[in-house]
Amino acid sequence: MPVADLLILFLGLALLVGGGEVLVRGATALARSLGVSPLVIGLTVVAFGTSAPELAVNITAALRGQGGISFGNVVGSNIANIGLILGISALVRPLAVQRSLARRELPFMLAASLGATLLALETVADRPGGLGPVDGVLLLAGFVVFLVAMLRAARRDRARDPFLRGAEERAGEGGAMGLPLASLLTLAGLAGVIGGGHWTVEGATAIARHLGISEAVIGLSIVAIGTSLPELVTSLVAARHGESDLAVGNVVGSNIFNLLLVLGPTAMIRRIAVPAGGVVDLAVMCALSLALLPLGFAFGNRINRAEGAILLAAYTGYIAWRVLG
Repeated sequence: MPVADLLILFLGLALLVGGGEVLVRGATALARSLGVSPLVIGLTVVAFGTSAPELAVNITAALRGQGGISFGNVVGSNIANIGLILGISALVRPLAVQRSLARRELPFMLAASLGATLLALETVADRPGGLGPVDGVLLLAGFVVFLVAMLRAARRDRARDPFLRGAEERAGEGGAMGLPLASLLTLAGLAGVIGGGHWTVEGATAIARHLGISEAVIGLSIVAIGTSLPELVTSLVAARHGESDLAVGNVVGSNIFNLLLVLGPTAMIRRIAVPAGGVVDLAVMCALSLALLPLGFAFGNRINRAEGAILLAAYTGYIAWRVLG
């Protein structure tokens, strides 16, 4: 495998992660200077910023006609968020699943997963399967519905909702800064995300071509894990400090954003076909989403270490089967 391709891929992933973090901090400071509330910042600016790595990769891949990477990145990130991130976080410390999260965000994540899957597999008349512009509009509309529902919920019980509380706390990070510095950070973060997305897609494509592995599998594994690094770090830090409910809220929110805020605009740019093995990937994503639902109402409302080990083992086995199969 050419070392140059690996270097391009890892530099791209580093730029994505670093650029996304800088973009969040800069854009948050800009919004704060305009008098926007921390909660609204968390649900909009921070949501977009933390989804920026996935969005940059997907848009770059769509513009280059590499739908396999677009598909694998989103589906693989969602699978990694549950199997890898929640699995490891639960091994660090059992994860509490708050009732508010189980009643509202978890069902919404499952609905988004099932909805995206049905749209991707639907074939009507001469319309082929996959996600096209109309599907993208529907997914983006779903994000608007989710955002409105969260803002309404914030008026009632944001103090008890780990998803809303996490959004507000993340929006408060970074401290105050002047408008010029905030603008500079925003532009620098945006440039890093765009450049990182280009290099990541370029490196991943070259590696897939060299190894004879499909772009979808590369997207499901290397690219998906790379773009999920911010969520991994956030969840591990939250779990280590005893804020385990925030770790779960972070994963659930990320999965919703990936399906609606990332996959939607990508499909509007260019149709995303379901690659070979993609039906299984979608089924695994939905199955893991469904598996989280009963944990919100049973087993002491928590994901314990044994369940975390099962999630991690399931993810490891699945990725090994996809890469080596």
